[in-house]
Amino acid sequence: MYIGFDYGTSNCSIAHMLDGVPTPVAVEGDNIYIPSTLSAPTRESVTEYLFRFCQIKPSDKIGEDLLRRALAFNHDEGIELEARDVNFGQAALNHYLQDPQFTYYVKSPKSFLGSMGLRDIQIRFFEDLVCAMMANIKRQGEARLGQTIDDAVIGRPIHFQGRGGVESDRQAEAILRQAASRAGFRHIEFQFEPVAAGLEYEASLTEDKNVLVVDIGGGTTDCSLLQMGPSWKDKSDRSASLLAHTGERVGGNDLDIHISFRQLMPALGFGSKMLSGIEMPITQFWNPVAINDLPAQTDFYAKENMAALRMLHKEAQQPEKLARLIEVYQEILGHGVVRRAEEAKIGLSSAATYRATLDFLRDVVELDIQQNDMMNAIEVPKAKMMRLVSDALEQGGTKPDVIYMTGGSAKSPILKAAVAQVLPGVEVVSGNDFGSVTAGLARWAQICFR
Repeated sequence: MYIGFDYGTSNCSIAHMLDGVPTPVAVEGDNIYIPSTLSAPTRESVTEYLFRFCQIKPSDKIGEDLLRRALAFNHDEGIELEARDVNFGQAALNHYLQDPQFTYYVKSPKSFLGSMGLRDIQIRFFEDLVCAMMANIKRQGEARLGQTIDDAVIGRPIHFQGRGGVESDRQAEAILRQAASRAGFRHIEFQFEPVAAGLEYEASLTEDKNVLVVDIGGGTTDCSLLQMGPSWKDKSDRSASLLAHTGERVGGNDLDIHISFRQLMPALGFGSKMLSGIEMPITQFWNPVAINDLPAQTDFYAKENMAALRMLHKEAQQPEKLARLIEVYQEILGHGVVRRAEEAKIGLSSAATYRATLDFLRDVVELDIQQNDMMNAIEVPKAKMMRLVSDALEQGGTKPDVIYMTGGSAKSPILKAAVAQVLPGVEVVSGNDFGSVTAGLARWAQICFR
């Protein structure tokens, strides 16, 4: 059978067609969404887990070398890996929060797939990481459906996160394809995520319209201007209906990161001064929360950075705040800070004030965040998102009849108002913020594999 597979930056989900209707499949207990997270005792445990418990072998000699290194490392460290040691989704997050110092934790690996400068062995590791997550979701879906899932249409952004342009996109899609193939999918197709979301909206149209799809996901924002409606429905070639595409590495995770940086990191010393009167270096507060930036994370958690943090603590006018930053370093708590910012973002969508609690620190910190504070914090990523909307309109050369907003961050009243300001007078409609892409991918899978 076939499915639509949304391997998202924040969440993953799958759907199949049942009596002509896209139907989601539970993939984590009774939940149809599973957070895009993984935890394991060590980084190397991911590769060993695939080989030992999923019977998934490396795809080439580089992968075989990665496996040999992983087995040797875990053996030397005295780690006897069991299947239950590798967790996915909410279980992975819970495990990380309980024991962050001794847990290898990854959120949103999709964010790194387009990174340039990766060595071949690093690419194979990312392939293993994605493969483990896909294999888990495939296994859960098959258990629910009672059937083997052979074929999948996988969603992809217009542009993956990466500075290499077309080469970044090519690398990321190749990793996804190879990972899906190793996970057991026989036939694999890709579809742009905003196009997939539009296909779901198209099912409700009774007349042809120009539709601007604004898909604000966890890692990227994608805009597609499409001709949609009854005359296009079920066509296998939609190239003539695609009037414009824009996309960039800016999404819901960036909103969380900017809220973390501007509103939470001051409690850890951001904006404070050294005894000399000089302000603390910004990068020491940006890097720990820049969870979608591999070089930033590497720099902050590098062993040599500990000496720099201790020097800042010694020279700080408010050393108690720098002590918290050192704790974030020692306990690898950057993801925890961003998680609290995400909760604040959600809370402030419907309230004027939100109290954020950094309760994973030894010295628990409580901070009140105002909605205006959040709006100021996210101004930079919001402006980038709106530029993508404007660029799509310019590229398409026509005004849409309707704006269809989808994606996890599309429910934000701040972003909805911003889009409406770019196109005053054009109706803005919302779909299933998380499920539109998955449903559209299932519809496209029916066209590809029927």
